[in-house]
Amino acid sequence: MSFQNLRKLLESRSDNYGTSKVISYPLGDTEIPRVITYSEILREARFKSDILRSLDNVQAGRVILLHLSNHLSGIIWFWAALYAGCLPAMSTPFSNNPDDRLRHIEHLSKMLNDPLVITSESSLDQFSGQQSLQPITVEALETLELANRGAKPSQDLEAQSHPVHPNTILEEPLPEDTALLMLTSGSTGNAKAVCLSHGQILAAVAGKASVIQLPSDGSFFNWIGLDHVASMVEIHLQALFVGVDQVHVHAADIIAKPVEFLRLVDKHRVSRTFAPNFFLARLQSVLENSDVPRHWDFTCLRYLASGGEANVTETCAAVTRLLTKYGAPARTIVPGFGMTETCAGSIFNTSCPKDDIENGLEFASVGHCMPGVEMRITAFSDHPTPLGVNEVGDLEVTGPVVFKKYFNNETATADAFTEDGWFKTGDRALIDSSGRLNLMGRTKDTLIINGVKYDPKAIESAIEDAQIAGIKNTFTACFSSLRSGLQTEKVYVVYLPTYPPDDTTAHMNTLNEIIRVVMMQCGARPEAFPLDTAILQKSTLGKLSRTKIKQAFERGEYATYEESSRRRIAIQRTLRNQTPANQTEELLLKVFSNALNIHDENFDVTTPIFETGITSIELISLKRNIEEHLDLPSPIPIITLMANPTVRSLVAALQQSSKPKYEPVVTLQPHGTKQPLWLVHPGVGEVLVFFNLAKYFPDRPIYAFRARGFNENESYFTGIDDAITTYHAAIKQRQPQGPYLLAGYSYGSMLAFETAKILESNGDEVGFLGVFNLPPHIKSRMRQLDWVECILHLSYFLDLISEAQSRELAAELHGSPRENVLANVLTQADPRRLAELSLTPIALVNWANLAYALQSMAVDYEPTGAIAKMDVFYCTPLAVVAASREQWLSEHLNLWRDFVRDEVKFHEVDGEHYTMMGKDHVPTFQKTLKRALKARGL
Repeated sequence: MSFQNLRKLLESRSDNYGTSKVISYPLGDTEIPRVITYSEILREARFKSDILRSLDNVQAGRVILLHLSNHLSGIIWFWAALYAGCLPAMSTPFSNNPDDRLRHIEHLSKMLNDPLVITSESSLDQFSGQQSLQPITVEALETLELANRGAKPSQDLEAQSHPVHPNTILEEPLPEDTALLMLTSGSTGNAKAVCLSHGQILAAVAGKASVIQLPSDGSFFNWIGLDHVASMVEIHLQALFVGVDQVHVHAADIIAKPVEFLRLVDKHRVSRTFAPNFFLARLQSVLENSDVPRHWDFTCLRYLASGGEANVTETCAAVTRLLTKYGAPARTIVPGFGMTETCAGSIFNTSCPKDDIENGLEFASVGHCMPGVEMRITAFSDHPTPLGVNEVGDLEVTGPVVFKKYFNNETATADAFTEDGWFKTGDRALIDSSGRLNLMGRTKDTLIINGVKYDPKAIESAIEDAQIAGIKNTFTACFSSLRSGLQTEKVYVVYLPTYPPDDTTAHMNTLNEIIRVVMMQCGARPEAFPLDTAILQKSTLGKLSRTKIKQAFERGEYATYEESSRRRIAIQRTLRNQTPANQTEELLLKVFSNALNIHDENFDVTTPIFETGITSIELISLKRNIEEHLDLPSPIPIITLMANPTVRSLVAALQQSSKPKYEPVVTLQPHGTKQPLWLVHPGVGEVLVFFNLAKYFPDRPIYAFRARGFNENESYFTGIDDAITTYHAAIKQRQPQGPYLLAGYSYGSMLAFETAKILESNGDEVGFLGVFNLPPHIKSRMRQLDWVECILHLSYFLDLISEAQSRELAAELHGSPRENVLANVLTQADPRRLAELSLTPIALVNWANLAYALQSMAVDYEPTGAIAKMDVFYCTPLAVVAASREQWLSEHLNLWRDFVRDEVKFHEVDGEHYTMMGKDHVPTFQKTLKRALKARGL
């Protein structure tokens, strides 16, 4: 059955399969979905298209950027845009890095010719700080919709809208007209918009539907965002094409709990879904778990598509064996190849894993072309020369399902195609004697780890910036590879050592530091080993060839180096590793290993968790895992875990019957020969904000001060003098001699300044005092912060609520009883984030009380005296204290000059007040901090 365009497809399915449904689960809930039939989608789309056409700035052909995370909302407004004669574009999630976000928005505005943006109220804050795109919310549009149905519209929409004549008929799109814009990832530069035409999409869904015959009573299951071409075309539009139900769930709910994937497949009788290779490995773990339900029925599951990275044949075979126990066919897993430019999967292996095992393939073939696409392998992309069977070359494709152009980008379009019109995929491959496609790698260097892309250059740069002892600068290469026995790509790092070959201790220390840096960058534990100068040769331009190094590695040319490294590691393990001394240590070692995803012998009962690159969220998740596995009378205070960061020390601490004693110092990084850096907590009293920063300093100990009052029945500080004398005593106990290096974040800058004054008054040298975005005069700001402001700022700081929610609640709840404020915060707080932080209402109130006590200590604070030197790090200030960075610097931070005897240095850093040391900005922040320390001779 053929259709001229997608509108005709929806209308036909509304007539013939009108009761088939879209089943959409909200984020955080896989129990109660919202359900809408295909007929209702058509009605909603037509009515909402009238709303769009009533806007003065909407005309036929205009791009409508849909920045919507809710699947059902995205689907309905996609169809509404089509029926309005506009061009829908599915927006990808914005970066958490404000600078990257603003650049991306500006690029979208230019590329998409000033599109109309539709988003939700909950996402409006993502458009703050820019003028390029002015979004309108679905909530506002729905207000106008109600008005058109008889209610009165809101004034802001009434002013920009006009009546729509319901009999207005738009011209029917032709097959060659663009129906949808899908954005590329932009991993190698600015994102491009792929033009998918009506005819291309319809050819694609018809081709996909012909690959495997599916039951008419099954459903399709999607668990990624609609910004991905697979979810939009392969699930939504193809399910519509074949007239079956479709189920949509958020990725976070599936990745966090893979068992939910299997439960929903059974519940909704899913016949087609997808699982990339890394997720297959997770499903294998779930299915091998003896605790999983035995009543699942997977006879419905016929098509488990898998792509995005190479599929390990052994993993496919193992998962297949496990699925067949629940009734799934023996060829359920279908590895494939596709891109946004080919409407997702277009080449499929329907004989996996049987044929792959019989042919001795380590990585599964991606099979044969579906109808609508052809493939070839050529020697050179610019001057294509077709290659024969089993010859490796560049993969190129053509056919009705292949796109024709990028939107508003003639240069990229020209570069994407050969002279005779074939699309250059950028992949290297071969076609075997049976006509099956076998991928042999990418022409680009991008790493794919657990389905996520990383830039190897960024990882190499991080290793260099860490100044790891034992590595010769500029002689480090990072790459990923799939090898026998692995279920997903693994990161490898090779380097040129500066230590003697027989120095086993130096070898182990260097490897540990490399592992720490790489884990922080991409969350994957790498395999690292040294090479020699005969291998790591640079080009005439002074560069290492990462491609050649990887190729040599995969040919086995580095096998002797790997084996030598393993022998030295084994020696060190024999000398260092500590085995569990009792059942509790054995249990907790497993808990630690599973929670941190570390499964090798380098991690033992005496390994500090801070050496693994742990984040604050992972620390809290680990705490919750420990509590779930141990029968404890009460939750573990987070300070107990921070103060006892090894399995052995934690077991010993838990065996003590007494309540935890207040310890002001948390050791975030114990190693290094340089002077320690002492960090003072912000106004919330906690040190979690410093976790990301500490990992960048393997060469010096990092200590952080934690306020008093978090533990049960523990008093708060009585005043500033109480706090700074406590911190001064702790510094002198651990570091009797200077020079001393101190830094404070926000409120902590004041405490650091006062502590530094005590040190200098006693004749000690303060070699460095860092002030992170705080002026000297703060009492007026402290007086503004009542208890309501404190709990709202704390909730925003902890990412329980957004900044916009914090502002709204501050205005709404000013002067309200504390119990009302708490109830409102808990109602609006992200429940998943509350669970991650293990925050009970009592704990949140106590934390707010502590923060309020700290703020109250400074309501009469007046800075006095002077310190020898100071470094001030500044970023975008809070809107309530300054309108710009320039005003913040000139009118507020510059006043520190009155309290410094010699010199104040100012350092501009990325981000905003609450994000300057977040995961997006800490890589650049730590570089600035290191430069400042170096300039002070430290």
